[in-house]
Amino acid sequence: MTFAAPHDLVVTQATLADWPVISGWAAAEGWNPGLTDGPAFFAQDPDGFFLGRIDGRPVSAVSVVTYGPAYAFLGCYLVRPDLRGHGHGLTTWKTALAHAGGRTVGLDGVVAQQDNYRQSGFELAYRTIRFTGTAPAGETPAGVRPAAPADLAAITAYDGACCPADRPRFLAAWLTTPGHRAVVREDGGRLTGYGVIRPGHDTLRVGPLFADTADDARALFAALTADAGGREVALDVPEPNTAGVALAEEAGLRPSFETARMYTGPVRDHARERVFGVATLELG
Repeated sequence: MTFAAPHDLVVTQATLADWPVISGWAAAEGWNPGLTDGPAFFAQDPDGFFLGRIDGRPVSAVSVVTYGPAYAFLGCYLVRPDLRGHGHGLTTWKTALAHAGGRTVGLDGVVAQQDNYRQSGFELAYRTIRFTGTAPAGETPAGVRPAAPADLAAITAYDGACCPADRPRFLAAWLTTPGHRAVVREDGGRLTGYGVIRPGHDTLRVGPLFADTADDARALFAALTADAGGREVALDVPEPNTAGVALAEEAGLRPSFETARMYTGPVRDHARERVFGVATLELG
């Protein structure tokens, strides 16, 4: 898919080889992308990433990653700072959004862009607050253990109950990406939550953090950060989950960034109360 625009902008699908450009721009914006996010992102939808180029040089980016026939998620909306204000971002946006087809599209929008998203048909669902701070020293609580390959099916089912769509391809990569560490909590052999921690450009990133209860989430968070005492860690908490906000504050983390979860239409019912931390603001 290509789209020619004024100023000789040409929008094409990006490849995994282009990811360092996109993640580098995101890091420069202070979004703190994970150091090894790319392979898992592209595993979910390798056709869902787009770059705008002028004379072959990247100037803009958007991702629209599809999850099944009913849902897609938009992220990585970026324009090189010295070329903003020329319509390159909007042209790239329109080209990428066509990839969603008739699906409902979600996004986590930064404050500066939220009015523009409303004009494109996105409506506010809730705010997400990034909490950042020094990871507390601790030990892995009882009942929490490292995730194993045999847990993939149970984790995928649990994740699907917490999200607007199933995402098995993403999870299969996310749980096994080098540098990512995943843990689960069980009660009588039944999964009561799971979480992942990974290195970011500026801090460690926790996400997702999905759990049945606040106690489960607290135990998972403690296990994820047990080896990270003294290092900076970040957790993106949906504001309506007051127990998640309390967990972050109890851990000594403070608000540092916010986005708005917005949708273009309805999404399937899911257990929002179990979402103590989203996986990634780029893919939901």
